[in-house]
Amino acid sequence: MGDISPRTSFSTDGETDHNNIMTLRRLAQNREAARKSRLRKKAYVQQLENSRLKLTQLEQELQRARQQGVFISSSGDQAHSTAGNGAMAFDVEYRRWQEDKNRKMKELSSALDAHASDAELRLIVDAVIAHYEELFRIKSNAAKNDVFHLLSGMWKTPAERCFLWLGGFRSSEILKLIANKLELLTEQQSQELNNLQESSQQAEDAMSQGMDNLQQSLSDSLSSGTLGSSSSGNVASYMGQMAMAMGKLGTLEGFIRQADNLRLQTYQQMLRILTTRQSARALLAIHDYSLRLRALSSLWLARPRE
Repeated sequence: MGDISPRTSFSTDGETDHNNIMTLRRLAQNREAARKSRLRKKAYVQQLENSRLKLTQLEQELQRARQQGVFISSSGDQAHSTAGNGAMAFDVEYRRWQEDKNRKMKELSSALDAHASDAELRLIVDAVIAHYEELFRIKSNAAKNDVFHLLSGMWKTPAERCFLWLGGFRSSEILKLIANKLELLTEQQSQELNNLQESSQQAEDAMSQGMDNLQQSLSDSLSSGTLGSSSSGNVASYMGQMAMAMGKLGTLEGFIRQADNLRLQTYQQMLRILTTRQSARALLAIHDYSLRLRALSSLWLARPRE
């Protein structure tokens, strides 16, 4: 028995030393892996920051170009100093409107966090709706100068353009967003919001059908007649077709105004259905959604390219 005990003790000590060595090795490996992970994260953050700086620089260069009277087309290979003036003026007004909107939303959020009274909140909510009315007025004036600029959505960020419909968001989609975000809605409120969403959808479908009909009518007008002939009769026919097409294009302004009027009516009806605090939260939810789309656009534009 006396011979067995020392061998047992020696074996246990050896296993302990081996386990300690393995533990230290794993700890060292974990530390090295953590260090490499931190370095990769730091490099990625630095890459994003560099991309952000490049994006800011590009935006500043574009702004300087616009101030000098040059509008860069979406294809990037044409410059228009005259035709783009209306578009540039609208872009400037829209950026100013966005800045004012951000300030109003911060004020609204602060008032909610501070548990302001319903009367105080109502003043801010009404100011936000009045601010939207100003945007629709600006867009109506811009449509007279360049309706195609509004329809193209080039004044919005790339992610926002994915959801663009006649120069803005669909009212029906905004109502879906609100219904999903708001809590403690009564059964009557839920039903009224659902009815408003359905009526907005029907109005949108009717306007979309009208746009489809207009496009088909324009296509028919432009494709009719004989092309490539210099006879006086054909020239007169050609000019008549172009005059007819120009008249039809004028209805595009009407579609923009109808769509914005639907958006304004949706906001107004929403305020009648919801309480003051619910209305404030609904407007903040819409604003937050817009900010997320803009942030997504920034990340997309600043993404690393190989």
